[in-house]
Amino acid sequence: MNDRFLQLSDVAEILNISASQTYALVRSGELPAIKIGGRGQWRVERTELEAYIQRAYEQTRAFVAANPMSRNEAVPDD
Repeated sequence: MNDRFLQLSDVAEILNISASQTYALVRSGELPAIKIGGRGQWRVERTELEAYIQRAYEQTRAFVAANPMSRNEAVPDD
């Protein structure tokens, strides 16, 4: 069963980023989340994560269109 809400550690694993990067995305408002419980634990709704990923793809497409790769540009080793 897919849970509706994800912990920040789950989001970090899905996006392959650090926990601190995930927290920064949430605190900046770039990735909508809710704070729940007495200890104030953050949760991200799966639909919000998917919407964030789609926005990232759109922003990347716009960047690539505006900044085409030159013939001399090296390809990074990711």
